Amino acid sequence: MATDTDKSGGTWSALRRFLLENGALTALAILVVVMSLLSDDFLTAQNLLNVGVQAAVIAILAFGVTFVIIAGGIDLSVGSVAALSATVLGFLATVQGVPIWLALPLAAATGVACGLVNGVLVAYGRLPSFIATLAMLSIGRGLSLVLSEGSPISLPDSVAVLGRSLGGWLPVPVIIMLVMVLVTAVILRRTFAGRAMYAIGGNEEAARLSGIRVKRHQLGIYALSGLFAAVAGIILASRLASAQPQAAQGYELDAIAAVVIGGASLAGGVGSAFGTLVGALILAVLRNGLNLLSVSAFWQQVVIGVVIAIAVLFDTLRRRSGGAGAGSGTGSGANGGRGKRGIQLAVAAAVTALVVGALSFLTPNSGTETTRIGMSLSTLNNPFFLQMRDGAQAEADEAGVELVVTDAQDDASQQADQIQNFVSTSVAAMVINPVDSDAAGPPVGGANNADIPVVAADRGVNEADVETLVASDNVEGGRLAAQELAEAIGEEGRVVVLQGTPGTSASRERGSGFEEGIAEFPDIEVVARQPADFDRSKGLDVMTNMLQGNGDIDAVFAENDEMALGAAAALSSRGEEAVVIGFDGTPEGLEAVAEGTLYASVAQQPAELGRVALRNAIAAVEGESLEETVMVPVEVVTEENVDEFE
Repeated sequence: MATDTDKSGGTWSALRRFLLENGALTALAILVVVMSLLSDDFLTAQNLLNVGVQAAVIAILAFGVTFVIIAGGIDLSVGSVAALSATVLGFLATVQGVPIWLALPLAAATGVACGLVNGVLVAYGRLPSFIATLAMLSIGRGLSLVLSEGSPISLPDSVAVLGRSLGGWLPVPVIIMLVMVLVTAVILRRTFAGRAMYAIGGNEEAARLSGIRVKRHQLGIYALSGLFAAVAGIILASRLASAQPQAAQGYELDAIAAVVIGGASLAGGVGSAFGTLVGALILAVLRNGLNLLSVSAFWQQVVIGVVIAIAVLFDTLRRRSGGAGAGSGTGSGANGGRGKRGIQLAVAAAVTALVVGALSFLTPNSGTETTRIGMSLSTLNNPFFLQMRDGAQAEADEAGVELVVTDAQDDASQQADQIQNFVSTSVAAMVINPVDSDAAGPPVGGANNADIPVVAADRGVNEADVETLVASDNVEGGRLAAQELAEAIGEEGRVVVLQGTPGTSASRERGSGFEEGIAEFPDIEVVARQPADFDRSKGLDVMTNMLQGNGDIDAVFAENDEMALGAAAALSSRGEEAVVIGFDGTPEGLEAVAEGTLYASVAQQPAELGRVALRNAIAAVEGESLEETVMVPVEVVTEENVDEFE
């Protein structure tokens, strides 16, 4: 009997010790339980595979960053290096016609080369790793835009298969993620290079004195990080069937967060492959679960930040407690230490559960039988798309359906995840406003396979079926803007163009329409074109620089109202006058037209676009046949007719 008790106590003690020493794994288990209780859709085979796919890119990036952090450095460039490597692959395989068997290793070599540059700057240039990799972040993104000319590059099907599933159920990205975690674990635990990383991160000078060639190892560490970033970039591009020059923005922060949540120390010398994998899964579970719970995209950012802080805080407390009791051996001191750690673990579990569980009060009741329609918008950081959302919500309220809106934050990969989550929750229909038409194809194809009708809004979806496209004609809007501008300046003068985010379809279409329209007026010279990312503050800065470099300007065409308002502010601050025409017809833009701050805006009526898109989605659910394209008219708004628009 005593033997059985001892065995039982030993088993429980070992289990408790394992959980206490693996705080990230415990947090992941708690999150899975909480999400399973809050959403019936979470703990399904399809959704768990979705979580794996959504974790894959961040996890692979994080494995590379793990090497750097263990060695006492930091790598902020991995997101840009991933985008550059994918762009090189697309450029070589699609544009240059290089065979895939050669294009793939060249893309990987691009990542290694970027890593080597980082290593040289850190090891031999003696630059802080923060500065060296921050420089590479900008260089890599810039080269990606230069190589692609700001536009996505489609990938051959032989590469796109890396983002799909084997046998229709086992995702290739998950397989690659598992292979990469094994490779990382072997390097860290079974090679001299791995042991050297821990030694360098623990004490670089001591490592040097013990005979480790620190500089040479630093080169290899950053090269490994670049290689892993290249693999992640290729997987990301494969999921989207296209190389996006703006892909993976901000992913470096998620990768670093995954490493730290997984138990690594930013001071160096501590970390593991398994811990990093768990950290990446925690982030993926959070995002997936919050999507399933229909939590606002704005709240999601807050909650993820809070949970990351909680995870790191309690992991720090666990380490301090473990350190304090490590030398106690047995007896009351050891028992007190274990009791204290147990209390901390219980508090961590309770706080995590409360933070996530409280979100159920911010979401509608998913247990009702109301028809649910998912809507994925490219961004909610723009008045145009906010109006589109509001129009769709008004239509949903009138029709008595539940509308679930997600914000892709101009990230095609994030939008792909959201569409997958809609499929997991079996929404009745979807309204998709693509970040990029090509990148939206594969995830919308998944909705097609699930027999979920999809309505495209504002932009089309390539290589997939949609019930209808509800859109304004961006190209025609650009032409109308050119004609209005030409008339305003007497068909002659000097003009500058503020472009939107490079690579986005809205910027391409509006810009091409304006170019076609302005070409009809030979006495009008476009003296400068610069991107301002659809952002007012950037519009102000870019316009100020344009005025400094080009002298007198007669007119400005901005590809959205936000940039137009920034340009108008720049002109006003310098005491100069010029005709400024925007695009979108946002409330603030129309107010500026009424006041004379803007000469005109091309109004797309986004609220009406949202209404019509949702109306067609409801009709698709009810089995009605729809027109292939539904056009919401655009119109040039000036002081003369601004009162006709709300």
